[in-house]
Amino acid sequence: MSARWAVHAVLLDMDGTLIDTEKVYFDSLVAALNAHGYTDDVVSLCNSMVGLPGPACEALLLDRYGAAFPLAAINQVFLDNRDAMIRAGLPLKTGALELLDGLAAADCPMAIVTSSSRRSAERNLTLAGIRGRFDTLLTLDDVTHGKPDPELYLKAASSLGVTARTCVAVEDSNHGVAAAHAAGTITLMVPDLSPPTEETRAKCAAVLPDLSAVLALLRERGALMRKSR
Repeated sequence: MSARWAVHAVLLDMDGTLIDTEKVYFDSLVAALNAHGYTDDVVSLCNSMVGLPGPACEALLLDRYGAAFPLAAINQVFLDNRDAMIRAGLPLKTGALELLDGLAAADCPMAIVTSSSRRSAERNLTLAGIRGRFDTLLTLDDVTHGKPDPELYLKAASSLGVTARTCVAVEDSNHGVAAAHAAGTITLMVPDLSPPTEETRAKCAAVLPDLSAVLALLRERGALMRKSR
């Protein structure tokens, strides 16, 4: 019999975990860099940004290309590309609705924990049709340090009135897993663009193929039975 988890809340990353946005961001940035003549292994560079907040991504670009890098111009092309791609709406990741329905049916508290800005989070959740499912939304605007720092996860748990160690966190990126694990959560990973490193695997209670498998594991571990806090 698998050990049971004492879980009082589920904390969900947004981009790449619930909503299929990471490829949109990735392709938009690669195209923006290429349009300005930057073609030197930009795919690897952009992969290293998955799960990081915007300011950290900008810092990586400046570190790579120097102070003369046309950050404002690249950002504008990136935004134009991104907006064109998401105009028709944003698809959910496999199993997202099943997981959200299962959590709601179990009356399990949940929160979005994202490195995106509040404006981006509100837009993406709305375009994906799931904004109304969340009362608690923690974004980069709510903290001093974004992922991989644990501050977002610690603040999310506090907002729900629980401790991080009684939360399950679901992430898709290595940086996100680092943040959730450092906060002390039971960390699950559903990889999106980047596979987990060995270090990341060691920080996860499980690495799973999709969100349907997350729901199945939560049920197997008794995590969807309400407990006193």
